[in-house]
Amino acid sequence: MRAVVQRVVKADVTVEEKVTGAIDQGLMVLLGVEDEDDTADAVYLADKIAGLRIFEDEDGKMNLSVKDVGGSLLTVSQFTLFGDCRKGKRPSFIKAARPEKAIELYRKFVDLCKEQGLPVEEGIFQAEMLVRIYNDGPVTILLDSKKTF
Repeated sequence: MRAVVQRVVKADVTVEEKVTGAIDQGLMVLLGVEDEDDTADAVYLADKIAGLRIFEDEDGKMNLSVKDVGGSLLTVSQFTLFGDCRKGKRPSFIKAARPEKAIELYRKFVDLCKEQGLPVEEGIFQAEMLVRIYNDGPVTILLDSKKTF
């Protein structure tokens, strides 16, 4: 699984002109599921993201997690995180999980985050979404459960 994690002051997602998820301070999580992923990948990313210390403490150091600051998550499934552009100019999405598997692991990730006490808002799986992200910092972190980068 891959995640693009952004520290935000607010973010929201809209589907067909209706806001389906919105947060104030917290993390925007764009989540991609790879064909080879399993529950262990969801567990790894949920734990990593819940404890990621990218919020500033009283000394201005990134030392606090989203839980520490009472923040929320806004999660959006994004298969394009597995777009391979190494050949040519049109991305190949062959490594992205099929929708049936992707939704299962996406839901597992969301449930694991909620189990850690994090409020989670969401987009709608496989929908055309408009996402507004007010990146704070900006702080953007790339995570991969296979630790390829």
